[in-house]
Amino acid sequence: MNFTRWSARLPGTQRRAAARNDRGSVPAARAECARPDQPDAEPGTPGADEYRHDSGSALDDLPAREILGRLPAPVALLQGPGHRVAYVNDAYENAFGPRRCGARAADVMPELAELSVLPLIGQVLRGGTPRTVKSRRTAAGASYTVTCTPVAAWPAAYPDGTGPAPSAEEGVLVHLADVTDHAEAAERFRASERRHRDMAVTLQRSLLPQELEQPDDLRIAATYQPGGTDAAVGGDWYDVITLGAGRTALVIGDVMGRGVRAAAVMGQLRTAVRAYARLDLPPHEVLQLLDGLATEIDATQIATCVYAVHDPNEGHLVHASAGHLPILVRDEEGTIHVAAEPTGPPLGTGGWVHTSGTIALPPGSTAVLYTDGLVERRSEDIDEGVAALGRALSGATGSPQVVCDRLIRSLGVTADHDDDVAVLVVQHPARTGADAELFHNASLDLLGGVEAAPRARAFATGVLSSWRFPVELRDLGVLAAAELVANSLQHGTPPMRLGLRRTDRRLIIEVTDGDDHLPRRRRAEPADESGRGIAIVATVATSWGTRRTPGGGKSVWCEFALPQ
Repeated sequence: MNFTRWSARLPGTQRRAAARNDRGSVPAARAECARPDQPDAEPGTPGADEYRHDSGSALDDLPAREILGRLPAPVALLQGPGHRVAYVNDAYENAFGPRRCGARAADVMPELAELSVLPLIGQVLRGGTPRTVKSRRTAAGASYTVTCTPVAAWPAAYPDGTGPAPSAEEGVLVHLADVTDHAEAAERFRASERRHRDMAVTLQRSLLPQELEQPDDLRIAATYQPGGTDAAVGGDWYDVITLGAGRTALVIGDVMGRGVRAAAVMGQLRTAVRAYARLDLPPHEVLQLLDGLATEIDATQIATCVYAVHDPNEGHLVHASAGHLPILVRDEEGTIHVAAEPTGPPLGTGGWVHTSGTIALPPGSTAVLYTDGLVERRSEDIDEGVAALGRALSGATGSPQVVCDRLIRSLGVTADHDDDVAVLVVQHPARTGADAELFHNASLDLLGGVEAAPRARAFATGVLSSWRFPVELRDLGVLAAAELVANSLQHGTPPMRLGLRRTDRRLIIEVTDGDDHLPRRRRAEPADESGRGIAIVATVATSWGTRRTPGGGKSVWCEFALPQ
Protein backbone atom coordinates (compact mmCIF):
# COMPACT_ATOMS: atom_id res chain seq x y z
CA MET A 1 0.00 0.00 0.00
CA ASN A 2 1.28 3.45 -0.89
CA PHE A 3 1.11 5.66 2.23
CA THR A 4 3.00 8.54 0.62
CA ARG A 5 -0.11 10.73 0.25
CA TRP A 6 -1.82 9.62 3.49
CA SER A 7 -1.40 11.54 6.77
CA ALA A 8 -2.00 9.48 9.88
CA ARG A 9 -3.85 11.03 12.79
CA LEU A 10 -1.88 9.64 15.69
CA PRO A 11 -3.32 10.01 19.19
CA GLY A 12 -2.70 13.51 20.51
CA THR A 13 -1.71 15.05 17.16
CA GLN A 14 -3.58 17.24 14.72
CA ARG A 15 -3.53 17.00 10.97
CA ARG A 16 -1.61 19.87 9.44
CA ALA A 17 -2.86 21.29 6.18
CA ALA A 18 -0.30 20.72 3.44
CA ALA A 19 0.89 23.90 1.80
CA ARG A 20 1.58 23.22 -1.81
CA ASN A 21 2.89 25.45 -4.54
CA ASP A 22 2.30 25.06 -8.23
CA ARG A 23 5.55 23.21 -8.71
CA GLY A 24 4.30 20.16 -6.74
CA SER A 25 5.79 18.35 -3.76
CA VAL A 26 9.46 18.62 -2.99
CA PRO A 27 11.18 15.66 -1.32
CA ALA A 28 12.12 16.49 2.22
CA ALA A 29 15.76 15.66 1.65
CA ARG A 30 16.00 18.10 -1.32
CA ALA A 31 13.73 20.92 -0.13
CA GLU A 32 15.10 24.37 -0.69
CA CYS A 33 14.32 27.35 1.47
CA ALA A 34 15.47 30.96 2.02
CA ARG A 35 17.96 31.08 4.82
CA PRO A 36 17.48 33.50 7.68
CA ASP A 37 20.59 35.35 6.51
CA GLN A 38 18.90 36.37 3.22
CA PRO A 39 17.25 39.64 4.16
CA ASP A 40 16.50 40.48 0.54
CA ALA A 41 13.97 37.65 0.22
CA GLU A 42 10.75 39.46 -0.49
CA PRO A 43 7.31 38.02 0.17
CA GLY A 44 6.10 36.15 -2.88
CA THR A 45 9.57 35.16 -4.07
CA PRO A 46 10.33 31.44 -4.40
CA GLY A 47 12.84 31.53 -1.60
CA ALA A 48 10.47 33.17 0.84
CA ASP A 49 7.58 30.82 0.02
CA GLU A 50 9.76 27.76 0.36
CA TYR A 51 11.10 28.98 3.68
CA ARG A 52 7.61 29.66 4.99
CA HIS A 53 6.28 26.23 4.02
CA ASP A 54 9.38 24.17 4.66
CA SER A 55 8.26 22.53 7.95
CA GLY A 56 4.85 21.60 6.58
CA SER A 57 6.21 20.18 3.31
CA ALA A 58 8.85 18.11 5.09
CA LEU A 59 6.26 16.49 7.41
CA ASP A 60 3.70 15.88 4.68
CA ASP A 61 6.20 14.25 2.39
CA LEU A 62 7.37 11.69 4.95
CA PRO A 63 5.82 8.29 4.13
CA ALA A 64 3.25 7.20 6.75
CA ARG A 65 4.74 3.69 6.62
CA GLU A 66 8.07 5.13 7.80
CA ILE A 67 6.40 7.09 10.62
CA LEU A 68 4.34 4.15 11.88
CA GLY A 69 7.19 1.71 11.43
CA ARG A 70 9.44 3.70 13.72
CA LEU A 71 6.91 3.97 16.53
CA PRO A 72 7.88 1.88 19.58
CA ALA A 73 4.23 1.12 20.29
CA PRO A 74 2.27 -1.56 18.40
CA VAL A 75 0.13 -0.09 15.61
CA ALA A 76 -2.30 -1.86 13.31
CA LEU A 77 -4.45 -0.55 10.48
CA LEU A 78 -7.76 -2.31 9.89
CA GLN A 79 -9.93 -1.70 6.86
CA GLY A 80 -13.64 -1.98 6.18
CA PRO A 81 -16.54 -3.39 8.19
CA GLY A 82 -14.82 -6.78 8.27
CA HIS A 83 -11.80 -5.22 9.97
CA ARG A 84 -9.32 -6.68 7.45
CA VAL A 85 -5.67 -6.28 8.35
CA ALA A 86 -4.11 -3.64 6.12
CA TYR A 87 -0.90 -2.98 8.01
CA VAL A 88 0.96 -3.80 11.23
CA ASN A 89 4.23 -2.17 12.25
CA ASP A 90 7.37 -3.86 13.51
CA ALA A 91 6.51 -3.17 17.16
CA TYR A 92 3.20 -4.98 16.69
CA GLU A 93 4.90 -8.02 15.17
CA ASN A 94 7.51 -8.05 17.92
CA ALA A 95 4.78 -8.02 20.55
CA PHE A 96 2.27 -10.42 18.99
CA GLY A 97 3.95 -12.03 15.98
CA PRO A 98 3.44 -11.56 12.23
CA ARG A 99 -0.08 -10.95 10.98
CA ARG A 100 -1.32 -11.83 7.50
CA CYS A 101 -2.64 -8.81 5.65
CA GLY A 102 -6.07 -9.11 4.11
CA ALA A 103 -7.34 -11.47 6.80
CA ARG A 104 -10.06 -10.51 9.22
CA ALA A 105 -8.76 -9.23 12.55
CA ALA A 106 -11.14 -11.51 14.43
CA ASP A 107 -9.42 -14.50 12.80
CA VAL A 108 -5.75 -13.57 13.04
CA MET A 109 -5.57 -11.08 15.94
CA PRO A 110 -6.70 -12.92 19.08
CA GLU A 111 -5.00 -10.25 21.18
CA LEU A 112 -7.66 -7.73 20.14
CA ALA A 113 -10.36 -10.10 21.34
CA GLU A 114 -8.50 -10.56 24.64
CA LEU A 115 -8.38 -6.79 25.03
CA SER A 116 -12.12 -6.60 24.16
CA VAL A 117 -11.58 -3.87 21.58
CA LEU A 118 -13.15 -5.49 18.50
CA PRO A 119 -16.60 -4.06 19.37
CA LEU A 120 -14.92 -0.70 19.98
CA ILE A 121 -13.32 -0.77 16.53
CA GLY A 122 -16.75 -1.25 14.99
CA GLN A 123 -18.14 1.70 16.97
CA VAL A 124 -15.27 3.93 15.83
CA LEU A 125 -15.71 2.87 12.21
CA ARG A 126 -19.43 3.64 12.30
CA GLY A 127 -19.30 6.80 14.39
CA GLY A 128 -16.09 8.33 13.07
CA THR A 129 -15.00 9.38 16.58
CA PRO A 130 -11.74 8.26 18.22
CA ARG A 131 -12.15 6.13 21.35
CA THR A 132 -9.71 5.04 24.04
CA VAL A 133 -9.92 2.24 26.61
CA LYS A 134 -7.43 2.11 29.45
CA SER A 135 -5.42 -0.67 30.96
CA ARG A 136 -6.83 -3.77 29.27
CA ARG A 137 -5.01 -7.01 30.09
CA THR A 138 -4.13 -9.82 27.68
CA ALA A 139 -3.96 -13.50 28.55
CA ALA A 140 -0.16 -13.23 28.70
CA GLY A 141 -0.46 -10.67 31.50
CA ALA A 142 0.52 -7.55 29.56
CA SER A 143 -1.64 -4.45 29.91
CA TYR A 144 -2.35 -1.95 27.15
CA THR A 145 -4.18 1.30 26.72
CA VAL A 146 -5.81 1.09 23.29
CA THR A 147 -6.72 4.06 21.11
CA CYS A 148 -8.82 3.55 17.98
CA THR A 149 -8.77 6.40 15.44
CA PRO A 150 -10.89 6.52 12.27
CA VAL A 151 -9.01 6.80 8.96
CA ALA A 152 -10.46 8.21 5.73
CA ALA A 153 -11.01 5.94 2.73
CA TRP A 154 -8.08 5.28 0.36
CA PRO A 155 -7.46 3.07 -2.72
CA ALA A 156 -4.27 1.07 -2.50
CA ALA A 157 -2.69 -2.35 -2.62
CA TYR A 158 -1.60 -4.35 0.37
CA PRO A 159 1.83 -3.26 1.54
CA ASP A 160 3.33 -6.68 1.02
CA GLY A 161 2.03 -6.81 -2.53
CA THR A 162 -0.12 -9.90 -1.94
CA GLY A 163 -3.75 -10.19 -2.71
CA PRO A 164 -5.94 -8.00 -4.88
CA ALA A 165 -6.09 -4.27 -4.29
CA PRO A 166 -9.08 -3.50 -2.09
CA SER A 167 -11.65 -0.95 -2.99
CA ALA A 168 -11.60 2.44 -1.30
CA GLU A 169 -12.85 1.80 2.24
CA GLU A 170 -12.57 3.56 5.56
CA GLY A 171 -10.43 2.06 8.26
CA VAL A 172 -9.39 2.27 11.89
CA LEU A 173 -5.88 2.86 13.20
CA VAL A 174 -5.33 0.84 16.39
CA HIS A 175 -2.58 2.12 18.69
CA LEU A 176 -1.58 0.06 21.74
CA ALA A 177 0.43 1.69 24.53
CA ASP A 178 2.09 -0.80 26.85
CA VAL A 179 1.13 0.20 30.42
CA THR A 180 2.02 -3.08 32.09
CA ASP A 181 4.38 -1.46 34.58
CA HIS A 182 1.83 1.20 35.45
CA ALA A 183 -0.96 -1.37 35.77
CA GLU A 184 1.13 -3.58 38.04
CA ALA A 185 2.08 -0.58 40.18
CA ALA A 186 -1.56 0.44 40.39
CA GLU A 187 -2.57 -3.10 41.33
CA ARG A 188 0.09 -3.18 44.05
CA PHE A 189 -1.22 0.15 45.32
CA ARG A 190 -4.82 -1.10 45.30
CA ALA A 191 -3.76 -4.28 47.10
CA SER A 192 -1.96 -2.18 49.70
CA GLU A 193 -5.07 -0.03 50.13
CA ARG A 194 -7.20 -3.14 50.53
CA ARG A 195 -4.84 -4.47 53.20
CA HIS A 196 -4.89 -1.16 55.04
CA ARG A 197 -8.66 -0.98 54.82
CA ASP A 198 -9.01 -4.55 56.05
CA MET A 199 -6.75 -3.70 58.97
CA ALA A 200 -8.77 -0.56 59.70
CA VAL A 201 -12.07 -2.42 59.57
CA THR A 202 -10.61 -5.17 61.77
CA LEU A 203 -9.54 -2.50 64.27
CA GLN A 204 -12.99 -0.95 64.19
CA ARG A 205 -14.78 -4.25 64.61
CA SER A 206 -12.44 -5.29 67.44
CA LEU A 207 -13.62 -2.23 69.36
CA LEU A 208 -17.25 -3.31 68.95
CA PRO A 209 -18.88 -6.15 70.90
CA GLN A 210 -17.71 -9.47 69.52
CA GLU A 211 -20.95 -11.07 70.66
CA LEU A 212 -24.05 -9.22 71.78
CA GLU A 213 -25.47 -10.03 75.17
CA GLN A 214 -28.96 -11.51 74.86
CA PRO A 215 -31.21 -10.55 77.80
CA ASP A 216 -33.98 -12.88 78.88
CA ASP A 217 -36.78 -10.51 77.91
CA LEU A 218 -35.38 -9.04 74.69
CA ARG A 219 -34.12 -10.24 71.34
CA ILE A 220 -31.31 -8.09 69.93
CA ALA A 221 -29.27 -7.88 66.73
CA ALA A 222 -26.85 -5.28 65.41
CA THR A 223 -25.16 -4.47 62.11
CA TYR A 224 -22.09 -2.38 61.43
CA GLN A 225 -21.08 -1.48 57.88
CA PRO A 226 -17.96 0.65 57.29
CA GLY A 227 -18.40 3.47 54.81
CA GLY A 228 -16.30 4.40 51.81
CA THR A 229 -13.41 2.51 50.30
CA ASP A 230 -10.52 4.29 51.99
CA ALA A 231 -8.55 3.02 54.96
CA ALA A 232 -9.98 5.54 57.42
CA VAL A 233 -12.00 3.91 60.18
CA GLY A 234 -15.04 5.58 61.64
CA GLY A 235 -16.27 6.19 65.17
CA ASP A 236 -19.67 4.45 65.16
CA TRP A 237 -20.32 2.03 68.02
CA TYR A 238 -23.08 0.16 69.81
CA ASP A 239 -23.33 -1.97 72.91
CA VAL A 240 -25.73 -4.07 74.98
CA ILE A 241 -25.07 -4.24 78.73
CA THR A 242 -26.89 -6.52 81.17
CA LEU A 243 -27.45 -4.54 84.36
CA GLY A 244 -28.93 -7.34 86.48
CA ALA A 245 -32.41 -7.88 87.89
CA GLY A 246 -33.64 -8.28 84.30
CA ARG A 247 -32.66 -4.73 83.28
CA THR A 248 -30.69 -4.02 80.09
CA ALA A 249 -28.78 -0.97 78.88
CA LEU A 250 -28.73 -0.20 75.15
CA VAL A 251 -26.10 2.15 73.74
CA ILE A 252 -25.34 3.59 70.32
CA GLY A 253 -23.01 6.45 69.47
CA ASP A 254 -20.99 8.16 66.79
CA VAL A 255 -17.70 10.03 67.08
CA MET A 256 -17.51 12.74 64.45
CA GLY A 257 -14.84 12.35 61.78
CA ARG A 258 -12.84 9.39 60.58
CA GLY A 259 -9.44 7.94 61.23
CA VAL A 260 -7.61 6.15 63.98
CA ARG A 261 -8.10 9.07 66.36
CA ALA A 262 -11.89 8.87 66.03
CA ALA A 263 -11.74 5.09 66.59
CA ALA A 264 -9.53 5.57 69.66
CA VAL A 265 -11.98 8.06 71.18
CA MET A 266 -14.83 5.70 70.37
CA GLY A 267 -13.08 2.82 72.13
CA GLN A 268 -12.50 4.90 75.25
CA LEU A 269 -16.09 6.12 75.35
CA ARG A 270 -17.46 2.61 74.90
CA THR A 271 -15.29 1.32 77.74
CA ALA A 272 -16.39 4.22 79.93
CA VAL A 273 -20.07 3.55 79.18
CA ARG A 274 -19.70 -0.04 80.35
CA ALA A 275 -17.98 1.13 83.54
CA TYR A 276 -20.63 3.76 84.28
CA ALA A 277 -23.39 1.28 83.47
CA ARG A 278 -22.15 -0.96 86.30
CA LEU A 279 -23.05 1.86 88.68
CA ASP A 280 -26.65 1.38 87.50
CA LEU A 281 -27.17 5.13 87.17
CA PRO A 282 -30.09 6.77 85.36
CA PRO A 283 -29.41 7.39 81.64
CA HIS A 284 -28.97 11.15 81.97
CA GLU A 285 -26.38 10.73 84.73
CA VAL A 286 -24.40 8.31 82.56
CA LEU A 287 -24.34 10.88 79.74
CA GLN A 288 -23.35 13.58 82.21
CA LEU A 289 -20.30 11.55 83.19
CA LEU A 290 -19.51 10.76 79.56
CA ASP A 291 -19.68 14.43 78.63
CA GLY A 292 -16.96 15.32 81.10
CA LEU A 293 -14.84 12.35 80.06
CA ALA A 294 -15.12 13.20 76.35
CA THR A 295 -13.79 16.69 77.06
CA GLU A 296 -10.82 15.22 78.91
CA ILE A 297 -10.06 12.63 76.22
CA ASP A 298 -9.93 15.11 73.34
CA ALA A 299 -11.55 18.53 73.42
CA THR A 300 -11.52 18.63 69.60
CA GLN A 301 -13.59 15.45 69.20
CA ILE A 302 -17.38 15.59 69.44
CA ALA A 303 -19.57 12.52 69.78
CA THR A 304 -23.29 11.81 69.85
CA CYS A 305 -24.81 9.05 71.95
CA VAL A 306 -28.08 7.50 73.10
CA TYR A 307 -28.19 5.55 76.35
CA ALA A 308 -31.41 3.67 77.16
CA VAL A 309 -32.42 1.24 79.90
CA HIS A 310 -35.14 -1.40 79.60
CA ASP A 311 -36.85 -2.72 82.72
CA PRO A 312 -39.19 -5.66 82.03
CA ASN A 313 -41.31 -4.71 85.04
CA GLU A 314 -41.97 -1.23 83.65
CA GLY A 315 -42.61 -1.98 79.96
CA HIS A 316 -40.77 1.05 78.57
CA LEU A 317 -37.35 2.43 77.69
CA VAL A 318 -35.87 5.17 79.85
CA HIS A 319 -33.46 7.04 77.56
CA ALA A 320 -31.24 10.08 77.32
CA SER A 321 -29.70 11.54 74.18
CA ALA A 322 -26.59 13.64 73.61
CA GLY A 323 -27.21 15.12 70.18
CA HIS A 324 -28.15 11.76 68.68
CA LEU A 325 -31.02 10.83 66.38
CA PRO A 326 -34.27 9.68 68.06
CA ILE A 327 -35.16 6.09 68.86
CA LEU A 328 -37.94 4.62 66.69
CA VAL A 329 -40.39 2.07 68.09
CA ARG A 330 -42.80 -0.04 66.04
CA ASP A 331 -45.70 -1.40 68.08
CA GLU A 332 -47.52 -4.66 67.48
CA GLU A 333 -49.97 -3.01 65.05
CA GLY A 334 -47.16 -1.52 62.93
CA THR A 335 -47.50 2.07 64.15
CA ILE A 336 -44.23 3.99 64.43
CA HIS A 337 -43.50 6.03 67.55
CA VAL A 338 -40.59 8.47 67.73
CA ALA A 339 -38.85 9.10 71.04
CA ALA A 340 -39.54 12.70 71.95
CA GLU A 341 -37.23 15.15 73.64
CA PRO A 342 -35.20 15.68 75.73
CA THR A 343 -32.09 15.75 73.55
CA GLY A 344 -29.01 17.52 74.83
CA PRO A 345 -25.94 18.69 72.92
CA PRO A 346 -23.24 16.21 71.79
CA LEU A 347 -20.69 14.83 74.20
CA GLY A 348 -17.60 16.94 74.63
CA THR A 349 -19.38 20.31 74.57
CA GLY A 350 -19.67 20.58 78.39
CA GLY A 351 -21.88 22.80 80.50
CA TRP A 352 -25.18 20.98 79.88
CA VAL A 353 -27.42 19.13 82.30
CA HIS A 354 -28.93 16.11 80.52
CA THR A 355 -32.37 14.75 81.35
CA SER A 356 -34.09 11.41 80.74
CA GLY A 357 -37.30 10.60 78.91
CA THR A 358 -39.37 7.46 78.33
CA ILE A 359 -40.88 5.65 75.38
CA ALA A 360 -43.17 2.62 75.62
CA LEU A 361 -41.76 -0.77 74.61
CA PRO A 362 -44.65 -3.19 75.24
CA PRO A 363 -44.59 -6.88 74.25
CA GLY A 364 -44.68 -7.30 70.49
CA SER A 365 -42.83 -4.04 69.77
CA THR A 366 -39.50 -3.37 68.06
CA ALA A 367 -37.10 -0.50 68.78
CA VAL A 368 -34.35 0.74 66.45
CA LEU A 369 -31.27 2.70 67.47
CA TYR A 370 -29.05 3.88 64.60
CA THR A 371 -26.33 6.31 63.54
CA ASP A 372 -26.70 9.13 61.02
CA GLY A 373 -25.02 7.16 58.23
CA LEU A 374 -28.26 5.18 57.84
CA VAL A 375 -30.53 8.17 57.21
CA GLU A 376 -28.35 11.13 56.20
CA ARG A 377 -28.05 12.00 52.51
CA ARG A 378 -26.50 15.06 50.89
CA SER A 379 -29.51 15.56 48.64
CA GLU A 380 -32.21 15.66 51.34
CA ASP A 381 -32.95 16.83 54.84
CA ILE A 382 -32.10 14.37 57.59
CA ASP A 383 -35.72 14.45 58.83
CA GLU A 384 -36.74 12.94 55.49
CA GLY A 385 -34.25 10.15 56.09
CA VAL A 386 -35.71 9.48 59.55
CA ALA A 387 -39.19 9.43 58.03
CA ALA A 388 -38.01 6.95 55.37
CA LEU A 389 -36.57 4.76 58.12
CA GLY A 390 -39.91 4.85 59.92
CA ARG A 391 -41.71 3.72 56.76
CA ALA A 392 -39.22 0.90 56.27
CA LEU A 393 -39.56 -0.15 59.91
CA SER A 394 -43.36 -0.19 59.76
CA GLY A 395 -43.26 -3.05 57.28
CA ALA A 396 -40.22 -4.85 58.66
CA THR A 397 -41.06 -8.11 60.40
CA GLY A 398 -39.11 -11.19 61.36
CA SER A 399 -36.13 -11.75 63.63
CA PRO A 400 -34.01 -8.77 64.73
CA GLN A 401 -31.26 -9.68 62.26
CA VAL A 402 -33.78 -9.88 59.43
CA VAL A 403 -35.12 -6.45 60.41
CA CYS A 404 -31.54 -5.09 60.44
CA ASP A 405 -30.88 -6.36 56.94
CA ARG A 406 -34.19 -5.06 55.61
CA LEU A 407 -33.59 -1.59 56.99
CA ILE A 408 -30.11 -1.48 55.47
CA ARG A 409 -31.48 -2.47 52.05
CA SER A 410 -34.53 -0.20 52.25
CA LEU A 411 -32.40 2.85 52.99
CA GLY A 412 -30.14 2.12 50.03
CA VAL A 413 -26.97 1.39 51.99
CA THR A 414 -24.51 -0.48 49.77
CA ALA A 415 -20.84 -1.39 49.95
CA ASP A 416 -20.02 1.96 48.31
CA HIS A 417 -21.88 3.97 50.95
CA ASP A 418 -19.76 6.96 51.98
CA ASP A 419 -20.48 6.88 55.73
CA ASP A 420 -20.31 4.29 58.46
CA VAL A 421 -23.62 2.75 59.49
CA ALA A 422 -24.49 1.13 62.82
CA VAL A 423 -27.96 -0.27 63.54
CA LEU A 424 -29.21 -1.85 66.77
CA VAL A 425 -32.60 -3.62 66.64
CA VAL A 426 -34.33 -4.57 69.90
CA GLN A 427 -37.47 -6.71 70.04
CA HIS A 428 -39.67 -7.28 73.06
CA PRO A 429 -41.44 -10.48 72.01
CA ALA A 430 -45.05 -11.17 72.93
CA ARG A 431 -45.04 -14.61 74.57
CA THR A 432 -47.97 -17.00 74.56
CA GLY A 433 -48.56 -20.62 75.41
CA ALA A 434 -45.77 -22.72 76.87
CA ASP A 435 -43.23 -19.93 76.32
CA ALA A 436 -45.26 -17.54 78.46
CA GLU A 437 -45.35 -20.09 81.28
CA LEU A 438 -41.61 -19.64 81.72
CA PHE A 439 -42.05 -15.97 82.71
CA HIS A 440 -43.78 -15.04 85.96
CA ASN A 441 -43.84 -12.15 88.41
CA ALA A 442 -44.95 -12.02 92.03
CA SER A 443 -44.62 -9.24 94.63
CA LEU A 444 -45.46 -8.56 98.27
CA ASP A 445 -45.72 -5.21 100.04
CA LEU A 446 -43.95 -5.26 103.40
CA LEU A 447 -45.59 -3.16 106.08
CA GLY A 448 -42.79 -3.57 108.59
CA GLY A 449 -42.91 -4.92 112.12
CA VAL A 450 -41.83 -8.23 113.54
CA GLU A 451 -44.24 -10.15 111.33
CA ALA A 452 -42.72 -8.84 108.05
CA ALA A 453 -39.82 -11.30 107.94
CA PRO A 454 -41.93 -14.47 108.50
CA ARG A 455 -44.50 -13.24 105.97
CA ALA A 456 -41.74 -12.69 103.42
CA ARG A 457 -40.34 -16.20 103.98
CA ALA A 458 -43.75 -17.79 103.68
CA PHE A 459 -44.54 -15.80 100.54
CA ALA A 460 -41.24 -16.74 98.89
CA THR A 461 -41.68 -20.41 99.81
CA GLY A 462 -45.17 -20.56 98.33
CA VAL A 463 -44.28 -18.74 95.12
CA LEU A 464 -41.12 -20.73 94.44
CA SER A 465 -42.93 -23.99 95.13
CA SER A 466 -45.70 -23.03 92.68
CA TRP A 467 -43.07 -22.32 90.05
CA ARG A 468 -41.86 -25.90 90.54
CA PHE A 469 -38.25 -25.12 91.24
CA PRO A 470 -36.01 -27.88 92.58
CA VAL A 471 -35.93 -28.09 96.37
CA GLU A 472 -32.33 -26.91 96.62
CA LEU A 473 -32.94 -23.85 94.44
CA ARG A 474 -36.17 -23.09 96.31
CA ASP A 475 -34.39 -23.19 99.68
CA LEU A 476 -31.59 -20.95 98.46
CA GLY A 477 -34.13 -18.51 97.05
CA VAL A 478 -36.03 -18.37 100.33
CA LEU A 479 -32.76 -17.79 102.23
CA ALA A 480 -31.74 -14.94 99.93
CA ALA A 481 -35.19 -13.34 100.11
CA ALA A 482 -35.17 -13.52 103.91
CA GLU A 483 -31.72 -11.89 104.14
CA LEU A 484 -32.63 -9.08 101.75
CA VAL A 485 -35.86 -8.40 103.62
CA ALA A 486 -34.07 -8.44 106.97
CA ASN A 487 -31.51 -5.97 105.64
CA SER A 488 -34.26 -3.66 104.39
CA LEU A 489 -36.19 -3.89 107.65
CA GLN A 490 -33.11 -2.98 109.65
CA HIS A 491 -31.59 -0.26 107.47
CA GLY A 492 -34.35 0.90 105.16
CA THR A 493 -37.56 2.89 105.40
CA PRO A 494 -41.06 2.28 104.07
CA PRO A 495 -42.45 1.66 101.56
CA MET A 496 -40.87 -1.78 101.20
CA ARG A 497 -41.62 -4.43 98.63
CA LEU A 498 -40.40 -7.95 97.90
CA GLY A 499 -40.44 -8.93 94.23
CA LEU A 500 -39.87 -12.36 92.68
CA ARG A 501 -39.43 -12.86 88.98
CA ARG A 502 -38.59 -15.88 86.92
CA THR A 503 -37.54 -16.07 83.29
CA ASP A 504 -36.55 -18.99 81.13
CA ARG A 505 -32.98 -18.67 82.40
CA ARG A 506 -32.92 -17.19 85.90
CA LEU A 507 -34.69 -16.43 89.16
CA ILE A 508 -34.56 -12.78 90.30
CA ILE A 509 -35.24 -11.64 93.85
CA GLU A 510 -35.51 -7.90 94.51
CA VAL A 511 -36.31 -5.83 97.60
CA THR A 512 -37.00 -2.09 97.39
CA ASP A 513 -37.41 0.47 100.14
CA GLY A 514 -37.49 4.24 100.60
CA ASP A 515 -33.94 4.75 101.88
CA ASP A 516 -31.30 5.70 99.29
CA HIS A 517 -28.29 4.42 101.25
CA LEU A 518 -26.80 1.57 99.23
CA PRO A 519 -25.57 -1.42 101.25
CA ARG A 520 -22.18 -2.89 100.51
CA ARG A 521 -20.60 -6.20 101.16
CA ARG A 522 -18.22 -6.19 104.10
CA ARG A 523 -16.40 -8.68 106.23
CA ALA A 524 -18.03 -9.11 109.63
CA GLU A 525 -15.89 -9.70 112.67
CA PRO A 526 -16.55 -12.80 114.78
CA ALA A 527 -18.04 -10.68 117.57
CA ASP A 528 -20.40 -8.72 115.25
CA GLU A 529 -24.08 -9.55 115.55
CA SER A 530 -24.94 -8.12 112.07
CA GLY A 531 -23.37 -7.36 108.72
CA ARG A 532 -23.48 -10.84 107.29
CA GLY A 533 -26.70 -10.64 105.25
CA ILE A 534 -25.24 -9.26 102.01
CA ALA A 535 -22.24 -11.60 102.35
CA ILE A 536 -24.60 -14.58 102.59
CA VAL A 537 -26.58 -13.41 99.56
CA ALA A 538 -23.41 -12.88 97.53
CA THR A 539 -22.26 -16.38 98.45
CA VAL A 540 -25.39 -18.33 97.58
CA ALA A 541 -26.60 -16.29 94.56
CA THR A 542 -25.13 -16.20 91.06
CA SER A 543 -24.90 -12.39 91.17
CA TRP A 544 -26.22 -9.47 93.19
CA GLY A 545 -26.31 -5.68 93.05
CA THR A 546 -27.86 -2.44 94.20
CA ARG A 547 -29.20 0.71 92.56
CA ARG A 548 -31.07 3.85 93.45
CA THR A 549 -34.66 4.03 92.20
CA PRO A 550 -35.90 7.07 90.22
CA GLY A 551 -38.42 8.21 92.82
CA GLY A 552 -35.94 7.98 95.68
CA GLY A 553 -34.97 4.91 97.65
CA LYS A 554 -33.02 1.87 96.54
CA SER A 555 -33.27 -1.62 95.18
CA VAL A 556 -31.18 -4.60 96.33
CA TRP A 557 -31.39 -7.69 94.11
CA CYS A 558 -29.83 -11.08 93.47
CA GLU A 559 -30.10 -13.67 90.71
CA PHE A 560 -29.94 -17.45 90.49
CA ALA A 561 -29.16 -19.17 87.19
CA LEU A 562 -31.70 -21.88 86.44
CA PRO A 563 -30.51 -25.37 85.50
CA GLN A 564 -30.80 -25.93 81.77
